Amino acid sequence: MKKVLLIEDDTALRENTAELLELLNFQVLTASNGHIGIALAKQNRPDVIICDIMMPKIDGYGVLEALSLDPCTVQIPFIFLSAKTEHKEIRKGMNLGADDYLAKPFEEEELVSAIESRIAKATILNDLMLAANAIPEEDQLRNLSDLKNFFDDEGEQFTFLKGEHVYKETGRSFRIYLILKGIIKTYKIDKSGKELITALYKADDFLGFTSLLDNVAYKESAQALEDVIVVGVLKSTLREILNKSMNISMELLQLLTDDVAGIKNQLLQMAYSSVRKKTAQTILQFAKVLNKTTEGTICIARNDLASVAGIATESLIRTLSGFKKEGLIEIEGRNIRILDLKKLEHLE
Repeated sequence: MKKVLLIEDDTALRENTAELLELLNFQVLTASNGHIGIALAKQNRPDVIICDIMMPKIDGYGVLEALSLDPCTVQIPFIFLSAKTEHKEIRKGMNLGADDYLAKPFEEEELVSAIESRIAKATILNDLMLAANAIPEEDQLRNLSDLKNFFDDEGEQFTFLKGEHVYKETGRSFRIYLILKGIIKTYKIDKSGKELITALYKADDFLGFTSLLDNVAYKESAQALEDVIVVGVLKSTLREILNKSMNISMELLQLLTDDVAGIKNQLLQMAYSSVRKKTAQTILQFAKVLNKTTEGTICIARNDLASVAGIATESLIRTLSGFKKEGLIEIEGRNIRILDLKKLEHLE
């Protein structure tokens, strides 16, 4: 039996309304003023409170404010009951946190509907809160770092040798991947058969965000530039995680937004930069992905460098030779070592 607290200074209205609710199988507590109402609410924790606005000593607004400050009563649905029907009074009550507003005289159906709907809403919210609290805090995913740990712990592991495809364009997508080891390129083939590398991905990067919907065709291919290990999580599982965590959703959205911005910059570079600048920026891009600057060497195929830069392989090779003569880089076979990082960064 649901418990209703009725706070009303009009004796006839209070008694008649209480009798009506009791006939409808509600347990009713009554209070003739705000002071008594606040005390009864804290002592009995009713399922819903119906409170008149215009009362001596403490009016309805004062009752709502007092109960809102108490953690034990703040979640109880609160319905104002008053002869005042001006919009400013309704707005004031709602701004203070009231859940509903009934104007006197009211119909029986209006009163019962307001009570039942507010109790139902409170029950749903309480169930959701209990479900969330039932998950141990250490098991709750709070940010992208937690999400990556989840991929590592729960994802299915796949190994791809150098040159193998993680997925191909037009293939159907059911998983999102996290790279644990190695470098992967994504690329498209144009109508003339020319390859265009769209992005480079390294360890700790996500891969495969064509769509969060299942069975959507990939818009590009992904190929291992060296032996790689990835872990995959089904999109359906990831959707459940994102539905439960707004914070992870926002962090992931920002990550994807940054990726799009990076691709736009690459396209602008390909369209408007000189061959020398395109080549220099591509070397720096690979160095960043491979986590190498002036230390260690970059081992990468010339056609991959040319594809990212958006220039012919022959033009890239000639430009690399020029960089070597200028002392910007050192070349030994397929290996490139950066000798003058600042000059490469500022080439026009």
